[in-house]
Amino acid sequence: MSTPRVPGSGDRIELPCGESIGLSELDMGMREFDCGCESTHAIVMDVHPPARFLPEFLVDVLRETVETTDEAEQLGTAHLMGIVLEEFPDAVVAEDVEDDGDIGCGLVWVTDFDARRLHEIIIELVVDLMEHAVSHADDDEAIANFESEMREFDVGKFVEVYRSERDFEGEHDTAV
Repeated sequence: MSTPRVPGSGDRIELPCGESIGLSELDMGMREFDCGCESTHAIVMDVHPPARFLPEFLVDVLRETVETTDEAEQLGTAHLMGIVLEEFPDAVVAEDVEDDGDIGCGLVWVTDFDARRLHEIIIELVVDLMEHAVSHADDDEAIANFESEMREFDVGKFVEVYRSERDFEGEHDTAV
């Protein structure tokens, strides 16, 4: 787990817990940090790939099927974090840091959740979106198959296995 480099003297992000963190304490390799409130907070940046949370094949499927309504041409991490922010507005802080050239990204999200719990939440929300989409299909067999598979799907186990197969220590999330 990354820890903040040095206390920042510049701009600060107010966290959901009431503490704050200096922008200079952030770097692209951070995925979470231990806060003065004695909790661990997840950090997500717009440059982090959606594959941080979802397998590449699923990201590809979602990009083919989900139409974005913003300037982004395809579904990305910002959309995933937007879903989390919508569901947990008091537990996520989003900050535009585009003008801070030291960080190397445009948006930063800090959550009240640690990185693993955030990962579970994203999987749960994506499954809900998929379930909603499948429920609109005119194929009762496809709906039944999806519902059957989801009853057997263990979010916690998926996240455990997925995280063990990914490198979350470097600046880029890659398969181990």
